[in-house]
Amino acid sequence: MISPAEFSAELSKLGIHFFTGVPDSLLQSLCAYIDDTLPAGQHTITANEGGALAMAAGYYLGSGKPACVYMQNSGLGNVVNPLTSLTDAQVYRIPALLIIGWRGEPGVKDEPQHVKQGQITPQMLSLLDVPYFSLTAASDFREVLLQATTAMQHTQSPVALLVHKDTFSAYTSAAASIASSQFSREMALKTLLQLTDDKTALIATTGKTSRELYELREQAGQSQRDFLTVGSMGHASSIALGLALARPDRKVVCLDGDGALLMHLGAAAIIGQSNADNLLHVVLNNGAHESVGGQQTVAGDIDIQSMALALGYRHYYKASSVAELQQIWHECAAVSGPNMLEITIACGSRADLARPKSTPEQNKLAFMEHLGHVSE
Repeated sequence: MISPAEFSAELSKLGIHFFTGVPDSLLQSLCAYIDDTLPAGQHTITANEGGALAMAAGYYLGSGKPACVYMQNSGLGNVVNPLTSLTDAQVYRIPALLIIGWRGEPGVKDEPQHVKQGQITPQMLSLLDVPYFSLTAASDFREVLLQATTAMQHTQSPVALLVHKDTFSAYTSAAASIASSQFSREMALKTLLQLTDDKTALIATTGKTSRELYELREQAGQSQRDFLTVGSMGHASSIALGLALARPDRKVVCLDGDGALLMHLGAAAIIGQSNADNLLHVVLNNGAHESVGGQQTVAGDIDIQSMALALGYRHYYKASSVAELQQIWHECAAVSGPNMLEITIACGSRADLARPKSTPEQNKLAFMEHLGHVSE
């Protein structure tokens, strides 16, 4: 395997000193090492991948030096626009080194939301005219980096490293979570399930929130009735808004994460102005991208209450314990919305946390049946 420390040192030798991106599980050790060791001003975790590439472009404009942008291959969807209309060789010609975790690589077992993206990742990069180089645990990473940076300098536009599973050796971050609560996400979800009635429609964001919700239903012997957004990070709130507008007869609760909220924050502005009075937007805030390694978000440092109210949410509530959640629930669930409920939680989940056994399509059909509508 490749040492994150040696890999980062080689990048520095090649003149790459600025890093930005969105953490990925395949790049977890590299991201953690970069975050722990780089001085302030040389590393920024962005809300989404497109913003990271734009930041890299700005860094290049100011320094004349290319930056490194890391992401999961699912993030290619967020980065297509700046790749084609900003950094491309036919537009501004701005070099950047993209380090992309290859989830769903053909022949490698992965979760269903990664299969399609994994199949088309090389073709997407080719279509975008982004040269790419494969990086595995057995690679001579110094030679691969030399080839990639040479190509980048020649084209004066982005090139990519496609990182395979288990490429980097383990590195554990020394950074602690900034979440102030010891309230676990699983306990928060369990409490919410106890408080909601059968007519409430739950939309859960991607990652461990959906996994824990699924398992809690299984433990309770309840049928699966929630929409588990296994992919599409940052879009659960928009799914919930569409549902709330389609079914004004149903209470709709979006179970969101702080990283997902920040990724497409504009969706919150649309919700705030939507007059969807049956929508409750719950933000489970642990100040971290926990599902991909626990790297910090900025959600622990911003005033979510002021933000929500400024965007047009009718009411804002906050809880950090079972007692607080129980105390405020009946009010925040009953008053006209759209409303936001922030629940501060601690990082961490059970090591034996299972994954949904149902397919995404089975989940969709079960959810629609619960709503009283069966797809044709």
